[in-house]
Amino acid sequence: MKILAAFDKFKDAMPAGSACDAALSGALEALGEPLTLSHAPLTDGGEGFCPILTQAASGYMEHHKVSGPLGEEVDSPLGWVNLEQIPESACKLLGSKKGKLAIIEMASVAGLEQVPNAQRHPKHCTTRGVGELIRIAVAEEADAILLGIGGSATSDLGLGALEALGLQFCPSGQVTPAQWPAIEQITGNIELTIPPIYIACDVDNPLLGTRGAAAVYGPQKGLKPDEIEAFDGASERVAKQLCEFFNQPECTLRASGSGAAGGIGFGLNVAFGSNYVAGFELVTAWLDLSSKIKEADLVLTGEGKFDNSSLAGKGPYALLAAAYSSDTSAILLAGLAEDEAAQTVRDRFPGTAVYSITPEGTPLAEALKLAPDFLKQKVTEVLQTLYTHDG
Repeated sequence: MKILAAFDKFKDAMPAGSACDAALSGALEALGEPLTLSHAPLTDGGEGFCPILTQAASGYMEHHKVSGPLGEEVDSPLGWVNLEQIPESACKLLGSKKGKLAIIEMASVAGLEQVPNAQRHPKHCTTRGVGELIRIAVAEEADAILLGIGGSATSDLGLGALEALGLQFCPSGQVTPAQWPAIEQITGNIELTIPPIYIACDVDNPLLGTRGAAAVYGPQKGLKPDEIEAFDGASERVAKQLCEFFNQPECTLRASGSGAAGGIGFGLNVAFGSNYVAGFELVTAWLDLSSKIKEADLVLTGEGKFDNSSLAGKGPYALLAAAYSSDTSAILLAGLAEDEAAQTVRDRFPGTAVYSITPEGTPLAEALKLAPDFLKQKVTEVLQTLYTHDG
């Protein structure tokens, strides 16, 4: 029997790779030998993006001390792979076929989880560390850069990153949105030759307005409801200044995806003509998930919380859809699978099982701590019932 484990992370509990390992351990305990076990940790551009893609392409990781979201020093990974080592379908999405690709994960350098709850506010957070990693990648002769922008704490339009690369926005100090009122003009220049930058993103929000960065994503980063309108207005003013500096049309503000990760894609696009790449499509091609699903007899997938927002076609839900179309059995296991979302899965993909792994009444802190054990136990229990139960 061939079993594929393809889990996303369980937020605050375990990374995607650990979830895959726990599930396969449970499968082995339930069914014993002989089994063919394989795993494909999932990522959509957020936490785990760099190590998952780097490892899958037999690349290597470096770690560098750079500026974190609050300006403090953080240790951030930089992945390196040879483009010849990834599937051709992934190379086509990147528009490159050979050379060195540097992989940067925004969640590890300007991530929301790096900012204590009491200090979360996009006015005080910077993408400077992203620019510092881009500078390092250029110095190490990257032929292209892939940036995963999920899980960001920032909404600075990428100005921090551009500052690290040579632009100047404020008379003194590092630029954050708190200093935007002091920006009268943009000066400086970027002397580096920047290779093509590809931004992995599954968000199509524009930069401004009711679907923009501040309105949609600002609140989860600490922006209060009564601050959204003013923040949006300040973003527009600075964005127009950036367009003018680089002689780019203001219609760039309305481009699909320009509001993702607080507008860093907008800033990099205006400055360097960076390109958006559908994050999950890229990961699917990179990990060759379609082939792995077809070869499997059973797919195990899941994430920390499975609710209606999970039904947008990304991550585990997309795996279920692919498994169903390939006539491959699939089971979804989540820390918490909400009833409505679980029923939707059963209706759309008849025969697909959905389970919550956390015993009812378990305190959250305990659920997070014991998530690997709970996942292993639930997989063991479910597979023993499905495959070894008499009748």
